[in-house]
Amino acid sequence: MNSLAQELNEILADTCAIRLFSEAGRRIYFPKGILSQSAEAKQKAHRYNATIGMAYQDGSPLILDAIKEQLPSLQAEEAVAYAPTSGVAQFRDCWQQELFKKNPSLNGAALSLPVVVPGLTAGISFLADMFVNMYDAVVVPDMFWPNYRLILEERKHATMSHYPFFNSKGGFNLEGFEKTVRASARQNGKALVILNFPNNPTGYTPTVAEGQAIASILESVASEGFDILVIADDAYFGLQYEDMSLHESIFALLANKHERILAAKVDGSTKEDFVWGFRGGFVTFGCKGMDRKHYEALEKKLMGIIRSSISSSPSPTQYILLKAIEHPSYHEQKEQFKQLLLKRYQTVKRFLEKHPCPSVLKTLPFNSGYFMCFECNGINAEILRLHLLNTYGIGTISIQEKWLRVAFSSVNEEHIEDLYAHIFKAAEECK
Repeated sequence: MNSLAQELNEILADTCAIRLFSEAGRRIYFPKGILSQSAEAKQKAHRYNATIGMAYQDGSPLILDAIKEQLPSLQAEEAVAYAPTSGVAQFRDCWQQELFKKNPSLNGAALSLPVVVPGLTAGISFLADMFVNMYDAVVVPDMFWPNYRLILEERKHATMSHYPFFNSKGGFNLEGFEKTVRASARQNGKALVILNFPNNPTGYTPTVAEGQAIASILESVASEGFDILVIADDAYFGLQYEDMSLHESIFALLANKHERILAAKVDGSTKEDFVWGFRGGFVTFGCKGMDRKHYEALEKKLMGIIRSSISSSPSPTQYILLKAIEHPSYHEQKEQFKQLLLKRYQTVKRFLEKHPCPSVLKTLPFNSGYFMCFECNGINAEILRLHLLNTYGIGTISIQEKWLRVAFSSVNEEHIEDLYAHIFKAAEECK
């Protein structure tokens, strides 16, 4: 094992992280190579800096006029230069400040600095590299984002331990969640858990009471001597439409909960700032008892994963978003878009209240995010999807041939009633 990896492991030796690491997580490190030497030269090379592989003229990166014209608000250094592996420092600091504002329960808790990743998919995949071994079990609900399967089962050769997402009363299935987490912990000596709220595909966020119960369940399992990694997939964070829903990240309830619970928040601007193609995300760690030296070690481990895969995230994305967050009307503009989505959500709710579902469809609870789901009973969701597409020109998503996901986020408010009327009609025709 490389001596740099050993040094990081020694720093983390008294934490749950060292026990949760995958084999790759134990071995990985951030090298003292070209990047670290270039960073040192950037500070001290006052005459000439002949380190990094970029082309400069008079101290500024070369930039084609054809490129510069597309990015008039960015300097050449911001537009075309490499970003640090961990991300632009100002952007990381800015996002952490926003994180504390959006999650008051953190109340100044010690956290790692957010590390920039190229989208939330990359963040989850990098965490899998750090913490998931072949044949490990990862606890996810039965209604999950399909990309988890590719990341966990196909790339990592792990398995997924499922629990029914909803209970019989239409709330988050606390009993099923606890049973599955406990069984996984006892069988594997640890628990690896992904929590995705608002959930894709259901569009459901737990209530405040349910969120607190989730945290208490994990604390109880940890108190029995089991180490737990909890990945908070916060792709749709901030899009809760009901007051009783948990408006903070579940990460905020876990980041300082127990010395055996390592929480990792995967979030970013993709949905929060309506910049889907920017591919900008973050990974932030929180664990009771960890201090700055522990978090720096975790950050360097993650930087090693990043360096060995994509090297660094795009600079333009980071600088554009940094400038956007600092814009005086940034929060006001975001709120306008949230209100637009809220109205679409409310229109869907009103339609479903006024029009009884066909017998073959059951509306599942939803209160947030972009989506809602119908459970298909007596018909195949894939057949319904194809009928909607081929007969009426309406696109939806079928999941496991059992659920039909509808993204109300992508349909104008004035068209929503027509959309759902056709879904109901098509379901009747598929009987």
